Amino acid sequence: MMYFPLVTDKVRKHFTQYINPESANKEMWIDFNGQPIKWNYPIGVWFDAFCFESPLPWTVTVHFEDYPETKILHCPSKDAIKSHFMSSIKEADSLKHKGQVINTMQDKDHHQLWLGFLNDKFDQFWSVNKRLMESTAGEGFRNIPIKCYLNEKPFQKLVKPIDDTTENWTTLQEALFEFDPKLNFNEVRVITHGIEPSLKTPIQWMSEHLSYPDNFLHIAVINTNTTSHDANQDRTA
Repeated sequence: MMYFPLVTDKVRKHFTQYINPESANKEMWIDFNGQPIKWNYPIGVWFDAFCFESPLPWTVTVHFEDYPETKILHCPSKDAIKSHFMSSIKEADSLKHKGQVINTMQDKDHHQLWLGFLNDKFDQFWSVNKRLMESTAGEGFRNIPIKCYLNEKPFQKLVKPIDDTTENWTTLQEALFEFDPKLNFNEVRVITHGIEPSLKTPIQWMSEHLSYPDNFLHIAVINTNTTSHDANQDRTA
Protein backbone atom coordinates (compact mmCIF):
# COMPACT_ATOMS: atom_id res chain seq x y z
CA MET A 1 0.00 0.00 0.00
CA MET A 2 3.06 2.24 0.34
CA TYR A 3 4.91 4.19 -2.32
CA PHE A 4 8.46 3.15 -3.17
CA PRO A 5 10.18 6.41 -2.09
CA LEU A 6 8.78 5.94 1.43
CA VAL A 7 10.43 2.55 1.94
CA THR A 8 13.78 2.88 0.16
CA ASP A 9 15.88 4.85 2.66
CA LYS A 10 17.75 1.69 3.68
CA VAL A 11 18.25 0.80 0.03
CA ARG A 12 19.92 4.14 -0.63
CA LYS A 13 22.14 3.81 2.45
CA HIS A 14 23.19 0.33 1.38
CA PHE A 15 24.20 1.28 -2.15
CA THR A 16 25.85 4.64 -1.46
CA GLN A 17 29.01 2.86 -0.34
CA TYR A 18 29.34 1.22 -3.76
CA ILE A 19 28.57 4.09 -6.13
CA ASN A 20 30.32 7.24 -7.28
CA PRO A 21 30.09 9.83 -4.45
CA GLU A 22 28.81 12.37 -6.98
CA SER A 23 25.81 10.13 -7.62
CA ALA A 24 24.98 9.46 -3.98
CA ASN A 25 22.71 12.49 -3.63
CA LYS A 26 21.02 12.14 -6.99
CA GLU A 27 17.40 11.08 -7.25
CA MET A 28 17.14 7.31 -7.06
CA TRP A 29 14.81 5.41 -9.35
CA ILE A 30 13.82 1.78 -9.81
CA ASP A 31 13.04 -0.36 -12.83
CA PHE A 32 11.54 -3.78 -13.43
CA ASN A 33 12.72 -5.57 -16.57
CA GLY A 34 13.87 -2.26 -18.02
CA GLN A 35 10.59 -0.46 -17.32
CA PRO A 36 10.89 2.51 -14.91
CA ILE A 37 8.55 2.09 -11.95
CA LYS A 38 6.27 5.07 -11.39
CA TRP A 39 6.54 6.07 -7.74
CA ASN A 40 3.04 7.61 -7.75
CA TYR A 41 1.50 4.12 -8.03
CA PRO A 42 1.25 2.24 -4.71
CA ILE A 43 3.72 -0.64 -4.70
CA GLY A 44 1.00 -3.29 -4.58
CA VAL A 45 -0.82 -1.72 -7.51
CA TRP A 46 2.31 -1.81 -9.63
CA PHE A 47 2.92 -5.46 -8.81
CA ASP A 48 -0.71 -6.48 -9.46
CA ALA A 49 -0.99 -4.59 -12.73
CA PHE A 50 2.43 -5.11 -14.26
CA CYS A 51 4.28 -7.93 -12.50
CA PHE A 52 1.64 -10.29 -11.09
CA GLU A 53 2.92 -13.39 -12.89
CA SER A 54 6.56 -12.63 -12.06
CA PRO A 55 8.41 -15.03 -9.74
CA LEU A 56 8.88 -14.09 -6.10
CA PRO A 57 10.80 -12.49 -4.54
CA TRP A 58 10.18 -9.56 -6.85
CA THR A 59 13.50 -8.48 -8.38
CA VAL A 60 13.96 -4.81 -9.26
CA THR A 61 16.97 -2.72 -10.27
CA VAL A 62 18.03 0.46 -8.45
CA HIS A 63 19.55 3.39 -10.38
CA PHE A 64 21.30 6.59 -9.34
CA GLU A 65 22.00 7.94 -12.83
CA ASP A 66 20.06 8.85 -15.99
CA TYR A 67 16.71 9.60 -14.36
CA PRO A 68 14.01 8.84 -17.00
CA GLU A 69 12.13 12.09 -16.51
CA THR A 70 10.13 11.64 -19.73
CA LYS A 71 8.62 8.44 -18.31
CA ILE A 72 8.23 9.04 -14.57
CA LEU A 73 7.64 12.05 -12.37
CA HIS A 74 10.36 13.47 -10.19
CA CYS A 75 9.97 12.87 -6.46
CA PRO A 76 12.24 15.43 -4.77
CA SER A 77 10.95 14.82 -1.23
CA LYS A 78 8.31 13.20 0.95
CA ASP A 79 6.30 16.40 0.59
CA ALA A 80 5.69 15.49 -3.06
CA ILE A 81 4.30 12.13 -1.98
CA LYS A 82 2.15 13.76 0.69
CA SER A 83 0.74 16.19 -1.87
CA HIS A 84 -0.06 13.35 -4.28
CA PHE A 85 -1.58 11.21 -1.53
CA MET A 86 -3.81 13.95 -0.13
CA SER A 87 -4.90 15.01 -3.63
CA SER A 88 -6.01 11.43 -4.30
CA ILE A 89 -7.99 11.33 -1.06
CA LYS A 90 -9.68 14.64 -1.93
CA GLU A 91 -10.51 13.39 -5.42
CA ALA A 92 -11.97 10.19 -3.99
CA ASP A 93 -14.14 12.10 -1.53
CA SER A 94 -15.32 14.37 -4.33
CA LEU A 95 -16.56 11.27 -6.12
CA LYS A 96 -18.10 9.72 -3.00
CA HIS A 97 -19.50 12.71 -1.11
CA LYS A 98 -19.01 15.75 -3.39
CA GLY A 99 -16.03 16.60 -1.18
CA GLN A 100 -18.27 17.36 1.78
CA VAL A 101 -16.44 15.10 4.23
CA ILE A 102 -12.83 16.04 3.49
CA ASN A 103 -13.73 19.74 3.35
CA THR A 104 -15.23 19.68 6.85
CA MET A 105 -12.09 18.13 8.32
CA GLN A 106 -9.52 20.30 10.02
CA ASP A 107 -5.87 20.51 9.03
CA LYS A 108 -4.99 18.35 12.03
CA ASP A 109 -7.22 15.59 10.62
CA HIS A 110 -5.45 15.74 7.26
CA HIS A 111 -2.12 15.64 9.07
CA GLN A 112 -3.23 12.63 11.11
CA LEU A 113 -4.28 10.81 7.93
CA TRP A 114 -0.84 11.37 6.45
CA LEU A 115 1.13 10.47 9.58
CA GLY A 116 -0.92 7.34 10.17
CA PHE A 117 -0.24 6.25 6.60
CA LEU A 118 3.42 7.29 6.61
CA ASN A 119 4.22 5.52 9.88
CA ASP A 120 2.03 2.48 9.20
CA LYS A 121 -0.16 3.25 12.23
CA PHE A 122 -3.52 1.79 11.26
CA ASP A 123 -5.52 3.03 14.25
CA GLN A 124 -4.20 6.57 13.80
CA PHE A 125 -5.09 6.50 10.11
CA TRP A 126 -8.45 4.75 10.44
CA SER A 127 -9.79 7.00 13.20
CA VAL A 128 -9.98 9.72 10.53
CA ASN A 129 -10.35 7.69 7.35
CA LYS A 130 -13.45 5.86 8.58
CA ARG A 131 -15.37 9.12 8.18
CA LEU A 132 -14.47 9.09 4.49
CA MET A 133 -15.91 5.57 4.19
CA GLU A 134 -19.34 6.37 5.61
CA SER A 135 -22.30 5.99 3.26
CA THR A 136 -26.07 6.20 3.38
CA ALA A 137 -27.59 2.79 4.12
CA GLY A 138 -29.13 1.29 1.00
CA GLU A 139 -27.66 3.98 -1.25
CA GLY A 140 -23.89 3.75 -1.06
CA PHE A 141 -21.53 6.41 -2.33
CA ARG A 142 -22.40 8.95 -5.01
CA ASN A 143 -19.77 7.35 -7.27
CA ILE A 144 -17.12 4.68 -6.69
CA PRO A 145 -13.51 5.92 -6.75
CA ILE A 146 -11.96 3.28 -8.99
CA LYS A 147 -8.96 2.97 -11.27
CA CYS A 148 -8.82 0.05 -13.66
CA TYR A 149 -5.56 -1.09 -15.24
CA LEU A 150 -6.34 -2.52 -18.68
CA ASN A 151 -3.52 -3.52 -21.02
CA GLU A 152 -1.23 -2.16 -18.31
CA LYS A 153 -2.62 1.36 -18.59
CA PRO A 154 -4.74 3.11 -15.93
CA PHE A 155 -8.27 4.25 -16.72
CA GLN A 156 -10.96 6.01 -14.70
CA LYS A 157 -14.73 5.98 -15.25
CA LEU A 158 -17.74 7.15 -13.28
CA VAL A 159 -19.16 4.00 -11.71
CA LYS A 160 -22.40 4.09 -9.74
CA PRO A 161 -22.78 1.79 -6.71
CA ILE A 162 -26.35 0.97 -7.74
CA ASP A 163 -27.51 0.19 -11.28
CA ASP A 164 -30.02 2.86 -12.33
CA THR A 165 -31.99 0.37 -14.43
CA THR A 166 -32.22 -2.66 -12.14
CA GLU A 167 -31.76 -0.77 -8.85
CA ASN A 168 -29.46 -3.61 -7.75
CA TRP A 169 -25.99 -3.17 -6.34
CA THR A 170 -23.43 -2.87 -9.14
CA THR A 171 -21.13 -5.91 -9.20
CA LEU A 172 -17.42 -5.94 -9.95
CA GLN A 173 -18.14 -7.53 -13.32
CA GLU A 174 -20.68 -4.83 -14.21
CA ALA A 175 -18.27 -2.12 -13.11
CA LEU A 176 -15.52 -3.52 -15.34
CA PHE A 177 -17.89 -3.55 -18.30
CA GLU A 178 -18.03 0.23 -17.87
CA PHE A 179 -14.33 0.28 -18.76
CA ASP A 180 -14.53 -2.28 -21.57
CA PRO A 181 -17.97 -3.57 -22.68
CA LYS A 182 -16.26 -6.32 -24.72
CA LEU A 183 -14.23 -7.68 -21.83
CA ASN A 184 -14.03 -11.49 -21.95
CA PHE A 185 -13.67 -12.76 -18.41
CA ASN A 186 -12.56 -16.16 -19.69
CA GLU A 187 -9.39 -14.53 -20.98
CA VAL A 188 -8.45 -12.27 -18.07
CA ARG A 189 -7.66 -12.37 -14.37
CA VAL A 190 -9.03 -9.60 -12.16
CA ILE A 191 -6.65 -8.75 -9.34
CA THR A 192 -6.59 -6.37 -6.37
CA HIS A 193 -4.28 -6.65 -3.34
CA GLY A 194 -2.91 -9.85 -4.88
CA ILE A 195 -6.26 -11.67 -4.76
CA GLU A 196 -8.97 -12.47 -7.30
CA PRO A 197 -12.32 -11.35 -5.85
CA SER A 198 -15.57 -12.83 -7.09
CA LEU A 199 -16.94 -10.94 -10.07
CA LYS A 200 -20.29 -10.94 -8.28
CA THR A 201 -18.93 -8.85 -5.39
CA PRO A 202 -20.80 -5.53 -5.01
CA ILE A 203 -18.46 -2.71 -5.99
CA GLN A 204 -19.76 -0.64 -3.06
CA TRP A 205 -18.60 -3.32 -0.62
CA MET A 206 -15.23 -3.46 -2.34
CA SER A 207 -14.87 0.31 -2.12
CA GLU A 208 -15.54 0.22 1.62
CA HIS A 209 -13.28 -2.76 2.38
CA LEU A 210 -10.63 -3.08 -0.35
CA SER A 211 -9.74 0.50 -1.22
CA TYR A 212 -6.12 1.54 -0.87
CA PRO A 213 -5.27 4.25 1.68
CA ASP A 214 -5.74 6.83 -1.11
CA ASN A 215 -9.43 5.77 -0.97
CA PHE A 216 -9.41 4.41 -4.54
CA LEU A 217 -10.09 0.87 -5.65
CA HIS A 218 -7.21 -0.22 -7.87
CA ILE A 219 -8.23 -3.13 -10.11
CA ALA A 220 -5.79 -4.87 -12.44
CA VAL A 221 -7.19 -6.77 -15.44
CA ILE A 222 -4.52 -9.14 -16.74
CA ASN A 223 -4.77 -10.81 -20.14
CA THR A 224 -4.05 -14.50 -19.60
CA ASN A 225 -3.33 -14.99 -23.30
CA THR A 226 -0.20 -12.84 -22.99
CA THR A 227 2.77 -14.31 -21.19
CA SER A 228 4.44 -12.31 -18.45
CA HIS A 229 7.66 -12.15 -20.49
CA ASP A 230 5.94 -10.77 -23.59
CA ALA A 231 3.99 -8.26 -21.53
CA ASN A 232 7.13 -6.95 -19.91
CA GLN A 233 8.80 -6.54 -23.31
CA ASP A 234 5.84 -4.70 -24.82
CA ARG A 235 4.93 -2.55 -21.83
CA THR A 236 4.49 1.15 -22.61
CA ALA A 237 2.39 2.33 -19.66
